[in-house]
Amino acid sequence: MSAKLKVAGWLALGAVAGALTTMQLQANARSSLSPLPLEELQQLAAVFGMVKSDYVEPVDEKKLINDAIAGMVSGLDPHSQFFDKKNFKEFREGTTGKFVGVGIEIGMEDGLVKIVSPIEGSPAFRAGLKSGDLISKIDDTLVRGLGLDQAVKRMRGELNTKVQLTIYRKSENRSFPVTIVREEIRAQSVRGKVVEPGYAWLRVSQFQDRTVEDFAKKLEEIYKQEPNLKGLVLDLRNDPGGLLEASVAISSAFLSRDVEVVSTNGQIADSKASFKASPDYYLRRGGNDPLKKLPAALKKVPMIVLVNEGSASASEIVAGALQDHKRALIMGAQTFGKGSVQTVRQLSPDTALKITTARYYTPSGRSIQATGIVPDIQLDETAEGNVFAALRTREADLEKHLGGKDEVKDEAREKAREEARQKLEAEYAKKNEPPKPLPEFGSAEDFQLAQALNQLKGQPVLVSKTAVERKAEAKTGE
Repeated sequence: MSAKLKVAGWLALGAVAGALTTMQLQANARSSLSPLPLEELQQLAAVFGMVKSDYVEPVDEKKLINDAIAGMVSGLDPHSQFFDKKNFKEFREGTTGKFVGVGIEIGMEDGLVKIVSPIEGSPAFRAGLKSGDLISKIDDTLVRGLGLDQAVKRMRGELNTKVQLTIYRKSENRSFPVTIVREEIRAQSVRGKVVEPGYAWLRVSQFQDRTVEDFAKKLEEIYKQEPNLKGLVLDLRNDPGGLLEASVAISSAFLSRDVEVVSTNGQIADSKASFKASPDYYLRRGGNDPLKKLPAALKKVPMIVLVNEGSASASEIVAGALQDHKRALIMGAQTFGKGSVQTVRQLSPDTALKITTARYYTPSGRSIQATGIVPDIQLDETAEGNVFAALRTREADLEKHLGGKDEVKDEAREKAREEARQKLEAEYAKKNEPPKPLPEFGSAEDFQLAQALNQLKGQPVLVSKTAVERKAEAKTGE
């Protein structure tokens, strides 16, 4: 495999950051607001008939129709999508945080799957797998050469089925097989700890159904261990987003009651809304408020929010609200720039349409579409500088992004991406090994976390000397 392909493969996980969307679930499709274009529909029916009767091989009618719908929707923007049975199942797993698998958080290292952390109580946890273990084989398939998504699909499967993982444990310099029975796993989207006396780190990796409950529990644990909290770092790096209501709830935990968190505006009446820091705006009907028991001191504890190019959608809503209300200092890198809201409408028990229905705006009225949140203090990824930042995909890099159809390509951005890619490929070719991965978020080697703690303690911060604010997209009519 060439150096170019290896670097591209190693970066694939970062490239999809931002692909997930904020969304509101609605069960039924809305009726058309205007008369149907009969002539065009007749043309579509004619093409369908010709393909069915004249194509060289028999075609599946349902697949033809599904492909036609998918093509129609994919031409709108990068985030609108038709879900067939398989994709809808995967989407629901993503938003609920539930899936059938072995129960590990993973990354890539040296072409192998690296276990970042086994999920507590999961089959992998009970089997004794540890952070830092490398998976070299899944059943009879070698991991080297697989993409991360391919490895994930092989580890997931049907409930109560077995999968054999071959583990290499560097600390013991040995490989060994482990057979695990798949179970239903609930992903942990919230992690946190007291990093030193008086200071805590709280990470939200995605906004899912149970994120708010997990967030409240983790904060209660932190305050139990450290009742006199002097500072908190909220880590939203590489958080691709998720549920709109969850982002409103997380913002509400830190803001004064009833201040605006985010507003939305689109073509239909339901898309014109203002969401405020109140349970009325994030609780589902009849639910209890998980934030109710949190200490009052949380509203005033000094805060830093860490973001990067992979912080998108719901995480940008939180960062924007806390920045506009001057509740927290935002540190890191300019965010992904996904400023649109998607609504999921179920078409049948197994299919659905995810369609962009609104733009969202921060409390000060900013649209971050294709621009993102600009940090108050820009930080590099490491003390030596940025390693992968220029290579990460952002909203403005996606074809057909909202408001970008007539946008002039950012030549400086393209040039920086190409130069960074060539540099990494040259390093790989010279050393015959991939670039060293960045330290795990929240670890002792986490450079940006260290700078955030320095800021909270009034100590010197190593700000970025190279980061340049991205230009805002040209304003378009709505």
